[in-house]
Amino acid sequence: MLAPVNVASESMEPFETMSAKIYRPAKTAMQSGKAKTNLWVLEFDQEKPRTIDPIMGYTSSGDMKQQLRLTFENAEQAIAYAERNGIEYRVIAPKEATRKSVSYPDNFRFNRMQPWTH
Repeated sequence: MLAPVNVASESMEPFETMSAKIYRPAKTAMQSGKAKTNLWVLEFDQEKPRTIDPIMGYTSSGDMKQQLRLTFENAEQAIAYAERNGIEYRVIAPKEATRKSVSYPDNFRFNRMQPWTH
């Protein structure tokens, strides 16, 4: 039977603290839909710089946490996850889009700012 090994020693360096950002993604500019904008996302910050492969020109990094993207139903769940796992975090508040209502007849007004092109 193997004896238990004490892995905690004074010579070991402490783990680096992980930091992350918590945010709600904005609507994509490519489409008018708002899919995937109601979930909150926790993404880890970059700890190692990206490097460019000299032969192929690919960009790579040795930081595997950059590939993680955790989604949560609300900000409180994301914050609780970060605190439970000892992750330093910052919350980026979402910017709500302001909607300007315009009616269809405004396109044909006489005092229109831009010329009518049809």
